[in-house]
Amino acid sequence: MSRFRDALVAAMTLFVGRLARPRESRGRIVAAGPTDPLAELAVLGLLGLASAAAVAFVVLYAVGESTQYLGLSLGLSLLFVGAALVVTGRRLVATEELEEDYPPAGHVDDQRRVEQILEESGDRLTRRRLFKLGLLGTGGALGLALLTPALSLGPFFQTRYYLGTPWRRGRRLVDENGRPWRADDIERDDFYTAFPESANEEELGSPLVLVRLAPRNLRLPPKLKGYDAGGIVAYSKICTHAGCAIAMYRAPLFLPSEPRPALVCPCHYSTFDPAAGGTVLFGPAGRPLPMLPIEVDARGFLRAKGNFDGPVGPSWWGVRMSRANP
Repeated sequence: MSRFRDALVAAMTLFVGRLARPRESRGRIVAAGPTDPLAELAVLGLLGLASAAAVAFVVLYAVGESTQYLGLSLGLSLLFVGAALVVTGRRLVATEELEEDYPPAGHVDDQRRVEQILEESGDRLTRRRLFKLGLLGTGGALGLALLTPALSLGPFFQTRYYLGTPWRRGRRLVDENGRPWRADDIERDDFYTAFPESANEEELGSPLVLVRLAPRNLRLPPKLKGYDAGGIVAYSKICTHAGCAIAMYRAPLFLPSEPRPALVCPCHYSTFDPAAGGTVLFGPAGRPLPMLPIEVDARGFLRAKGNFDGPVGPSWWGVRMSRANP
């Protein structure tokens, strides 16, 4: 950290010293050339076209156009930048060839001479500020175009779709035919699929897996106390690894020689413990299955007491910092 601070202070000192140093009145080294307003306008126009093409890439990417149009817009942007550099080098920057023996060691006068050559080489530019704005605009637009595809690695702005679920307090659990589940319907050593009543079953946060365990075998974390309904637990059916559906339930038949009950994803065999809040027992999943708090109403139907304790579905960047939204 101290090295970075020293380097930053040194760079600022050099920059301020350069600005504060008065320019000495010495004879020109590079011969003064005529200005070329038309070439300047051409360069500015090419930079503007490059910026427009880069912005078009971002727009086309956002609306989901084909890769041909994306490649065309980005290619045109780079082509216009290249053309602007060619025109600048040929028409606006003074060129001079000098042959000298390379000095054995650099001197202050030689360094100042090189600085003067660089400054005088750009004297043909009459719209320097406009040129700087054009370069900054083109660089910013191209940078934005190059960063835009990175948004496909995970949701950035529209995260509510990924965090939202149809579950609300009081919503009944129903089967695939819309029949409400009763607590008496859920038997041990089997598992059941449930959906929110009067909601879209195709939503990511809709499907649940229900299992009944002996209440004495539950080992729920303190934050999940009260999430079960007399030993009945409900978890999201979407695996937290790659988004496959939990489709297998391991129910031991010969205790205690066999492993304890577990929910298993058939895609990559991520295994979750329903008695311990859906914690991962085996496989590539990086976090537990989200658990839904449920209760039994006065008529014996299963109802949600709220939303999941975490986001539903596979992990993407920042998912561990978020919670499910109703």
